[in-house]
Amino acid sequence: WVLSRIYAIITQKGGVGKTTTVNALASSFSKRGFRVLAVDMDPQGNLSFSTGADSGSPTIFDAITGSVRVQRCIQKKSMTDIIPSNILLTGAELEFTGQNREFILKNVLQVIENDYDYIFIDTAPRNDILIVNSLMISDYVVIPVRSEGFSFKGFKEVLAKLRELQDEYEIAAQFLGAYQTAAETSTNIYKELNAQYEELLGAKNLPSIRKDIK
Repeated sequence: WVLSRIYAIITQKGGVGKTTTVNALASSFSKRGFRVLAVDMDPQGNLSFSTGADSGSPTIFDAITGSVRVQRCIQKKSMTDIIPSNILLTGAELEFTGQNREFILKNVLQVIENDYDYIFIDTAPRNDILIVNSLMISDYVVIPVRSEGFSFKGFKEVLAKLRELQDEYEIAAQFLGAYQTAAETSTNIYKELNAQYEELLGAKNLPSIRKDIK
């Protein structure tokens, strides 16, 4: 009885490589022989599109609203198994109501959790109930960033939300790390933001995906 390790890839700033990260992780671990599931929790459905998933079939929205069993939402693609998303997920805020609304995704995915070694969740670049649900089920949180002010602001917001949930619910999710998806190391903004990241994380420099992530 082996439960999967669940990773949420989260950022509050769009365009920093979040979906590309999930794609790369899912593909890499699948090629190494692990059982991998990618879950698209972004209404834009970019992960679904990039994996060739059919967003017109049952999606994560159908699973969380209880209209279909989660097993019917899983599509087996060449790169990874995936539960796709589409624009209907924008209405999830209305569906996530009532008591224990923070645990809806957890209740859905727990049914299939032991079928996979790794589950990677692609989240929307915003701070809402979808993010909360993604954090509630995750074991680890990874934050992609860029050397720019808005990205740093989003980075701090994700950490603050994670710590808030850790205090309120004693959830298992832990901050695994952050990395830069693009870094112009000669610029002043890079140096300034790295100093701020160091103050927050106690790390000398954030790893850069171009050089340090293998």
